[in-house]
Amino acid sequence: MKQENLILTKSYNFGLRILKLYLHLKKEKVDSGLCSQLLSSGTSVGANIEEAIGGSSRKDFIHKLQIAYREARETRYWLCLFRDGEILEAKLANSFISDCEEIIKILTAILNSSKAGRNS
Repeated sequence: MKQENLILTKSYNFGLRILKLYLHLKKEKVDSGLCSQLLSSGTSVGANIEEAIGGSSRKDFIHKLQIAYREARETRYWLCLFRDGEILEAKLANSFISDCEEIIKILTAILNSSKAGRNS
């Protein structure tokens, strides 16, 4: 039986939530540029993790995960901005931010162990 890849599952589910949020915000006529930034960074996290898993080398794997990490941090920025700018209700935004921070922590742990393994 194939074991679930936690970060892949979490990032996919997060990207799906971001997509649904984007569609909701679009219906609410929130500035399309802002919404596009959130959609782009929020869905890029999982896409880069997927690419990392299919990477051709450890170096490629680490590089793609670093991109996913940066995209997750950017997404957190946009979510905080939407919350603090009162575009998103605080409770909803905080739910997204919490998920995003969990992904950042997991990516940090994977990157740290991957880099340590590379150096040994």
